[in-house]
This record gives sequence, structure tokens and C-alpha cells, in this order.
Amino acid sequence: MRRTWMIGLAGLVVAACGGGGGPETEAAAPDEAETATETGGETAASESTGVESVELHKLDCGTIGVSNLDDFSSTGEWAGLSDTFTDTCWLIRHPDGDMVWDTGVPGMMAGQPAMTQDIYTVSLAATLSAQLREKGIEPSDIDYVAVSHSHFDHVGQIDQVSGATWLVPEVEHDFMFPDNTEGETEAATQFSAFAQMEMVPFTGEYDVFGDGSVIIFPTPGHTPGHTSLQVMLEETGPVLLTGDLYHRDESRSERHVPRFNTDEAATLASMDEFEARAQHLGAMVIIQHEPDDVDPLPDVMK
Repeated sequence: MRRTWMIGLAGLVVAACGGGGGPETEAAAPDEAETATETGGETAASESTGVESVELHKLDCGTIGVSNLDDFSSTGEWAGLSDTFTDTCWLIRHPDGDMVWDTGVPGMMAGQPAMTQDIYTVSLAATLSAQLREKGIEPSDIDYVAVSHSHFDHVGQIDQVSGATWLVPEVEHDFMFPDNTEGETEAATQFSAFAQMEMVPFTGEYDVFGDGSVIIFPTPGHTPGHTSLQVMLEETGPVLLTGDLYHRDESRSERHVPRFNTDEAATLASMDEFEARAQHLGAMVIIQHEPDDVDPLPDVMK
């Protein structure tokens, strides 16, 4: 979603993400930490999860009504159309650790009336923490967290897993924490919980567990450091989670680029690379905001 709408939610996000509870140690800046390479997977998980193979669990992290889809296509073809997006988070369970991919809208929205601002109406049924606990997992037990990008509907509950190690592309970190006064002020309100987290910055692809089963790969354009996720499942096969490379099925089939993307040409190039990867792997593609992609899925994929 638009970065400007995230700024409009500043009060909610500050309360949700800045309320403490994170680790006391400050995250090292990218030039002060050992930067991960394309092989990745250098940070060891704390203990075994008890699962025998990789599992992918879908989590409901919000619903977003959009009254005018014009912002979601630079061609102008969607002006006046409306839609309802799902907002999914994902738990990846690996024998060597647990990872959360994206954290949804702010947790303090849970159980509250839907909030409307501009073209968006946002609601949340249950927090990320509550859904993890339903699975017998304490949020503090999550080893890694990665967000596809830094928009409000993907970072809103980072405070609930702030004890995890944050895996972040250097370019997205720099986008979130720019070296200028205006950017620093925004970062202090929007991303305060991230600043407290242990961090592993990386460039290129990042192999989370070092065995090729869970790979974060770059798909820039929506934001400079936008990423997507590849998960290799024994029964289902390869699965690709799009982040916000696409928002709707039509975004993919018709190559629509949102007006608010940071770079349209980079987005189109990312679409080409993503589709080549999907074809090469024979992967299932899940558009994270598309109910038609998400709703039919089982709660747990193996």
C-alpha cells in the first residue's frame, strides 16, 4: 500500500510498534554488521521446532477494502473500480527454526471497528500473537522475521515478534532509515520497533536455513528493497509468495503497476524475473492480497 497512508496511521503504528518489549541490544547498522551473501543462512536458530519437514502456515493479518483502484494501475484502467484485499502473514516452520513472513496491519486494530482513511478501509480480526498461540507457538519463540517491504500493512505487528532476528535487504533498510532529517523523523515514528531488533542485512538472495528450502529473493520496484519468498515443500512443491509485486490476479495477468511504486521499470523487470523463476520451478504462486489465491488454501501446507 501507499507509504503516505502508512504515515497517516502514525498514531496507531507508534502505539503498536513502539511500546517496548523488544530486546535491549540495538541492531547494528549494515556497515557494522557482517553482511549476508547470496548463500545466507549464517544465523543459527535457537533450538529445534519439532517439525520433520518445512511447513507453510497462512495467517489472517487484516482485510483492506479499496474504494477506488486507480492507484493500483498506472494505465488508468482501474479508475472507479473497487475491491477487497486480504492481508496475509505467513509462518514458516523448519526443523531448525520458525520464521514469520510479513506482519500485517497494526495489532491494536484487532476486534475494533474498521478504520477508513482515504480510499482504504482496514480491519483485523485477531492479532499475529493470538494466531501463533493457537498453534502452540509463543511469539517470543520465533527465530526470524522478514517483511516483503516496509508499507504499513506488512510491518504493523512487528512489535509482537521483536525478539526475532530481522532479515532485511540493505537497500530496504536504507529506504526505511534514510540519512536525512525528514526521513529520520518518519523512521522514529514508523519503524521504532525495528531499530531495537537484532538484524542480519543482506544483498541479493538470502537462504534462511542454508539448505535451499526458504529463500528470500529480490523483486524491487514496489519499494527499492521489495522481496518475495520461495518455500520448498515436500508434498506441495515449490511455493512463491509475491509480497506486493502483485496485488490482484489481474495485476499479474495484465502486468499492472501501482502508481505509487518507487520504480515502474524495475517493477516490470521484477515481474519478468519472478515469472521466469515460477516457470522454471513449476511453482505455485500466491498473491498475498488476493482472496482467490489465499482462501482456497489449507491452513497448513506441507
